[in-house]
Amino acid sequence: MRDVYRTATDPASPLLIVATDRLSAFDVVMPTPVPGKGRILTTMSLGWFAFLRTRGLVGDHVLGTDLSSVAGLSDADRAMLAGRSMLCRAAKVVPIECVARGYLAGSGWVEYQRSGTVCGIPLPAGLTQCARLPEPIFTPATKAEEGHDENIPFERACELVGTDLMSRLRALTLAIYSAAADYALSRGVILADTKFEFGFALGADGQATDELILVDEVLTPDSSRYWPADDYAAGRDQQSYDKQFVRNHLLRLVAEKKWNKEAPGPELPADVVAATIARYEEALAKLALPAFDARATGAAR
Repeated sequence: MRDVYRTATDPASPLLIVATDRLSAFDVVMPTPVPGKGRILTTMSLGWFAFLRTRGLVGDHVLGTDLSSVAGLSDADRAMLAGRSMLCRAAKVVPIECVARGYLAGSGWVEYQRSGTVCGIPLPAGLTQCARLPEPIFTPATKAEEGHDENIPFERACELVGTDLMSRLRALTLAIYSAAADYALSRGVILADTKFEFGFALGADGQATDELILVDEVLTPDSSRYWPADDYAAGRDQQSYDKQFVRNHLLRLVAEKKWNKEAPGPELPADVVAATIARYEEALAKLALPAFDARATGAAR
């Protein structure tokens, strides 16, 4: 989970995006933090931004991580924010979650069992849980202010934001996913699915320009489904590097009628917290992403 702050009153001023150690599941914020999670997610997100800049597919919103220009921060503030924050361009966000799926998991698997489709896209018969799809698919969702995002057909997304824009977002989403999935697999990690957010960068007058950029976090375990490749087998649930470990713990509580998926969430046991952060750390180490350099080609300005 991230907190977003303006660094000045100017609407086009950079945003300070802070990745916290809070964790949400089933749209409920758990009362137990996962120490170190925010820094791991920020490091991974910056690494992926660095990787994507070498591909030249689309610009992004990251300006850097140096907070010396942010007024009003104490030394203690800067120490607390170090490693878990990014300075980013402000943008008018497109209100569509851009989801790419390369494997049949999660809500896609649930829908496929019922109708043979994922977000209305027909798939071949006989696929099993977590099976690799013949080719990656684009499945947009609405961005909900509260509650669950809702999967919607591509045609409905076109009605909401325009066909030309959605066609562009679909092509970008699948291109980014494919590049990232190929790299991850070379590092022994399966990127099963992920979601991206895009926006139009604001100009000096605070109005949206026509410059489309990738925003928010990117390709982290909080926005993606990662599996270890050496343990993968279709037809069953997979070991994961994301917060599915926490979800599985919570689902056991639901089955035991100890929680009803409503706030407040239950305290997480120490072993669940430790196992969760260990999975995030292992994913980061395996991916071995490049270091982020704001001066590199593709840096947002």
